[in-house]
Amino acid sequence: MKRLMLLATVFLGLLNIGNTAFAADEVTSLRGAKTVDQAANQPDFKKWQPDRDPITRDYVQQPPLIPHKTDGYKINQKFNKCLTCHSWSNYKAANATKISLTHFSDRDENVLANVSARRYFCTQCHAPQVDAEPLVENTFEPVKVLKR
Repeated sequence: MKRLMLLATVFLGLLNIGNTAFAADEVTSLRGAKTVDQAANQPDFKKWQPDRDPITRDYVQQPPLIPHKTDGYKINQKFNKCLTCHSWSNYKAANATKISLTHFSDRDENVLANVSARRYFCTQCHAPQVDAEPLVENTFEPVKVLKR
């Protein structure tokens, strides 16, 4: 019985290898027709945009984009590097945007003394910007009211 199970496992494994090779031919990469070994030896690093004024939003209720590097920012249950500059007590001295009032309410709209747990991990919604080309064509246009 054990030999039969072993043979069946080996057979199914070989069958799966064949299917994987077949499926790999159908995958299209976002980097184009180049295979990994044809890609340039040096990776194409993107440059972070330097600190600058807040980036214009494209739609109502869009989380503000981060106009600076966040490499090495520590955000965990006990510490949030973003609050060093953006908290209500520090934003003026840091010349930073203060956290919105919306970050101080829970899901039941109760006002809290501190940042809500659901809004504490900033990079869930806020993303830093780089000078990268879009991976796919985009015809999106901002809301007309925001174009001004």
